[in-house]
Order: sequence, then C-alpha cells, then structure tokens
Amino acid sequence: MQINPTRFLADLHQLRTIGAAGPGKGVVRRAYDPAEIAARDWLAAQMRAAGLRVEMDAMGNLFGLCPEDGPSVLLGSHSDTQPEGGWLDGALGVIAGLEVARAAREAGGPRVSVVSFQDEEGRFGVTTGSAVWSGTLSQEAADDLTDRDGHLLGVARRALGARVTGPVDPSRFSGYIEMHIEQGPWLDAAGEKVGVVTAIVGIRDMVVTLKGAQNHAGTTPMHLRRDAFQGLAEVAARLPERLAGIVTPDSVWTIGHVVLHPGAHSVIPGECRFSMQWRDGDLARLAAMEAAIRALLTEVSTARGLSLSYGPMLGLDPVAMAPHLRAALSDAAEAECPGAWRDMPSGALHDATGVSRLMPAAMLFVPSINGISHDFAEDTDEADLVTGLRVLARAVQRSQN
Repeated sequence: MQINPTRFLADLHQLRTIGAAGPGKGVVRRAYDPAEIAARDWLAAQMRAAGLRVEMDAMGNLFGLCPEDGPSVLLGSHSDTQPEGGWLDGALGVIAGLEVARAAREAGGPRVSVVSFQDEEGRFGVTTGSAVWSGTLSQEAADDLTDRDGHLLGVARRALGARVTGPVDPSRFSGYIEMHIEQGPWLDAAGEKVGVVTAIVGIRDMVVTLKGAQNHAGTTPMHLRRDAFQGLAEVAARLPERLAGIVTPDSVWTIGHVVLHPGAHSVIPGECRFSMQWRDGDLARLAAMEAAIRALLTEVSTARGLSLSYGPMLGLDPVAMAPHLRAALSDAAEAECPGAWRDMPSGALHDATGVSRLMPAAMLFVPSINGISHDFAEDTDEADLVTGLRVLARAVQRSQN
C-alpha cells in the first residue's frame, strides 16, 4: 500500500476552504450549519471517487464503506469545529483515513472504511454523533438536546434532508483507529513526532442555574442583594480549594460558558446560567469531584439566598485503548520515527471513547504547535502530518495481517 502525501495534504487544504474564517487557517463549521453540511457533501464526493460506498445515518454520521465482503478497519474522526476552530481538529483524522482507504483500494487491500462523525465538538451534547451510533445516547434523547441559543438538535438535523440513507451496522468493522492532533504541548515541546494513546479521560458536563433577585443596580444596598452572578463568582473562587484533596495534576475543570439575565449595565443579575465541566482518567475521582462541586454550589446558593437547579448530566467514562491496536501503532511509530514517539494519555475527549463500546479502538497523535487547539491559530508542521499518516497506514497493514 503506497500512500500519496501530496494528495493527502491537498485534500486537507481543500477541506479547510469550506468554512474558512478568521486569521491564518481558521475554520468555522458548526454541526448542521450550511458550511458543515457542505463539507460533508464534499467528503462524500471524495469517498465515492475513492471507490467507497457512501452512507449517512440519521445523526449525519458520514461513512465511506469498503465495498468488499468481510470486516474492514474503520478510520476517521469528525469534520465539525468549535465556534473559532482550527483546520486540523477532527478533519485530520477524516482525511488521513480517506487517504489510507484510497491507497488500500489502489493496492487491492487491506479493507478500510472511513467515517466523519457528527457534532463531536459539542454544539448540542458530548461527541453527540458517535454517542448515538455507539448506543451511549438514544436518538430520542439526542433530539431533545439544545445548543446555547436554544436550537433543538432534532430540528437542526432536518438540514440533512435526503442525504440520510439509514443506519450503519457496527458489526461490519473489525476495529477503529483515530488519528488526531494532540491538542496539548507535550509532543511539540519534546520535539517528538507521534503519540500513541494509552487511554482517554472521562468527562462530566452540566449546566447550572442560579436565580436571585433582579433589581436596580444604583439603589439596592450591597447587603440586601441576591446577585446570581456573585454566587457564580464565589463558587469559581472557592472551587480549587474545595477540590484540592480530591484531584491530581492531570484533573481539570472549566466554567466555559456564562449567561446573565437580563444582562444590562444597571441591573443586578437575577439569573446566572453557566456550564460546569470536569475531566479525569479515574471514574471514582470523577464522582468525587461531582459530589464536591454540588456540595459547594448548595452551600453558596443557600448562604446567598439563591435558588439552584441543574440541567441534564452529560458525559462519558474513561476508556483504555485496545492493546493489539496500540501495539500496531507503537511498532509503526518505531519504524517511522525511531525514538521520537511516546505512549501518552489523552486529556481531550474523542469519538474513540464511544466507539470503544462497540469494537477495539485506538488513537494516534501528532504534535500541535505550541499546544494550541480550539483556536484559529491551531497548526501542525506538514512534515509531522505526513509522518503521522505513514504511521497510521503501517499500523493498518499490521493490524490486518
């Protein structure tokens, strides 16, 4: 099997033009938006040209299926982006999978299929497309999810129209390998070329609402205020200390989205709605973090006279990568870049988490320049992209032998 690096890079750059935004190589393709649908149409055309059979399920997960009988290895990732996204997050894995599938078709084997999952970036949920495909989330529950502007997923996915062909049976695949940028600083700082993922952290994500009393900002004394935002401010300030006896240096937590009502300069906020997310590789620690977060929220809201409510808890548990696929990636990495790779966990969530419920799964990382991702400045040296592609192709061949 002979991959074509020039073709691979040309496809990456072509996909980048769909939804191009911001400075540099920035891209905006939110799930089900016109640019994101256009990207799926373009990908479907490339899959057909490669001799793959194109299918799309009700969520919009796009598959390019190996037409030969027998199980195939599934490669891919996602093609949607963050609100200010980079050109490689997700797209790299899809285009790398496409190139390996093309090369395999040209060589007469091995059997390779490709997927671009929908809404990995969480416009509506947490890796929503692969969560539904893997059975972690029902289609009915997914349809009831809303984005931060109140749009329902069930309404948004109507944009798929006649593209939907029906469900895709996971049993047709022997395993799943996802190539991705690291989205962290370790490979770039060490001058290493490849990371073989050992495990993916778990995540919990919920929306919290604090309600107080909306009032005049000039005439209401400070000691009489029930300011919903001040409740959030106290929680954010005290949370590190509250979690200190529970977490490790690898644990992270984020308050990433805040909405104040009514959001006026001269009005005390009567309502504060915010996202609360935390990640860790240990299931028990995730639960302990949740208990501490909820206890602090109850304590602060009670002391300040605020009501407290929660939205649905979203999340995925930590998962270990399949040993035999990890071994194939490790052997391939040593062959392609001897001594310049490492085993490493993934602190970011990926579609491989949900897919691992259905089949053996593994992941391969390439460096992120300065560790930047989820930003228009996201980038990777093209030589490192090609090295990762070569490792992926070699690992696929090894795993099929």
